Amino acid sequence: MEGADGAGEPGRRRQFGCASFNQDSTSLALGTRSGYQLFSLTSVEKLDCIHESANTPDVYIVERLFSSSLVVVVSAAMPQRMNIYHFKKGTEICNYSYPSSILSVKLNRQRLVVFLEESIYVHNIKDMKLLKTLLDTPSNPSGLCALSTNQSSSYLAYPGSVTSGDIVVHDTNSLSTVVTIPAHDSPLAALAFNASATKLASASEKGTVIRVFSVPEGERLFEFRRGMKRYVNISSLSFSLDAQFLCASSNTETVHIFKLEQLGASAEDEAATWTAYMGKMFSAASSYLPGPVSGMMSQDRAFATVHLLSSGQRNVCTLVTIQRLLRLLVATADGQLFIYNVDPQDGGECQLAYKHRLVGVDDETHSEEMKSEGGQLTQETHSFPSYAETAALPASGHATATLTGYSEDGGAKQGDVIPEHEFAVGPVCLDDENEFPPIRSCRTGTGDGQG
Repeated sequence: MEGADGAGEPGRRRQFGCASFNQDSTSLALGTRSGYQLFSLTSVEKLDCIHESANTPDVYIVERLFSSSLVVVVSAAMPQRMNIYHFKKGTEICNYSYPSSILSVKLNRQRLVVFLEESIYVHNIKDMKLLKTLLDTPSNPSGLCALSTNQSSSYLAYPGSVTSGDIVVHDTNSLSTVVTIPAHDSPLAALAFNASATKLASASEKGTVIRVFSVPEGERLFEFRRGMKRYVNISSLSFSLDAQFLCASSNTETVHIFKLEQLGASAEDEAATWTAYMGKMFSAASSYLPGPVSGMMSQDRAFATVHLLSSGQRNVCTLVTIQRLLRLLVATADGQLFIYNVDPQDGGECQLAYKHRLVGVDDETHSEEMKSEGGQLTQETHSFPSYAETAALPASGHATATLTGYSEDGGAKQGDVIPEHEFAVGPVCLDDENEFPPIRSCRTGTGDGQG
């Protein structure tokens, strides 16, 4: 998408390049034409701006490690290079260059994984040593992947075919493939692990069916139908922290939330609702119908839905508890964050609780007001001085490591080894919360609130 120049000026719109929630959905990272921003998601009415950088143009990948000060950035100006920053100190820890453009980066407390179109690089996040390179993987031009965030396991999921929806699940701790799941007939479009890494959700390019599999067994646990009228491009899947709910967003105006529950063996175990009654009727009728029709009728429908104000926008969604209530968060491609209340008991249509404009304001935004029972919903996020300009330490020297053509054994090619790199001040343990503690934020936005 094209954006206006002068992105750093107040009142001018910044280009929205990407958005990503961190591993536990407690913060949101935005890449823009002028750099990137990090927001804390601890309140519905106000957003805490943790950090803003205007030193890296055209950011299209930005990923934060949990609530630490470690952030990974990739710029369209240098798409083959990954930069790792300690944003609290304002220093670059290291950077790595790869043979082709970086399509996605995923990280947890054990591993950092870089995806190119036909290869995958698995690093140890403690010292960034390259542990394994998966070469000649099926072409993956979108960089589709998922990395589990559980402390004890580190599973990686990626497409195993360009013609069908096979999923390869790779254990990045043991560096071995665990299972290949024949999930869909069509190529994959979305993947997501739950927090405990026991479930894996997937959707295909058709976008009509969402399936959930057990990990590491690869057995199908649930099957949900998003719709039958049309094919859609599902852009985001996300489990709630307790894995009771799964949300799915697409290029349409509807976000679906599914409830993962096993129905009881008897009617007494099921809710005495019209939906449950109709479900039993469909189940009984399905035994007399052709297989494809029977399959469609037996699949569970959405437990709750959200209708966005517009369709066709790229977006990313997540389910998270904020201020003791379950919320659905949707960050859209025009730089807005929508926060919806989710009723975990009855579901239904979710109510809009707040709307934040994150990456710029214009005359229409200033005049826009939306009302609900909670009061005014529109909040502007104004430009503010860069955190790096006011608090960062001078950057120390750093080394660049170039990774080209390393083989399957994870490091050696013709006797070469990965070059040792030095950090700004001695060796840095990249997953150490003491080294990267949560920081106090500079609050942005209007209205009263505690800093």
